[in-house]
Amino acid sequence: MSQDFFYGTGKRKSAVARTRLYPGAGRILVNERPYEEYFPRETLQMIIRQPLNLTKTLGKFDVKVRVVGGGTAGQAQAIRHGIARALLRFDAELRLPLKRAGLLTRDARVKERKKYGQRSARARFQYSKR
Repeated sequence: MSQDFFYGTGKRKSAVARTRLYPGAGRILVNERPYEEYFPRETLQMIIRQPLNLTKTLGKFDVKVRVVGGGTAGQAQAIRHGIARALLRFDAELRLPLKRAGLLTRDARVKERKKYGQRSARARFQYSKR
């Protein structure tokens, strides 16, 4: 792969994906492995391809991703976010369709912490009046 690339960082929950787009034939590598091998579920593969399908650039780029942290779904969504940001660096005119699809917005939802005196974040311990 050549040295000229477009870079984007994607985040979701505790997953961070550093994404590079190279001009190429459409190979997607996640942590040095093909993405079909890294994410065996078809839904996660579809999530990763979403920004490329939306902008009709699926066969035009080779994508190399280094992703750490989180679970499989969070990592796939972080990769999607990173690819969308890298596509924006490639062509600023892609901003409108990516923004409309909600792919440029960082999903800030994270697990709420457990509070003391409670069973979990919101659930209380069972209370008996009598």
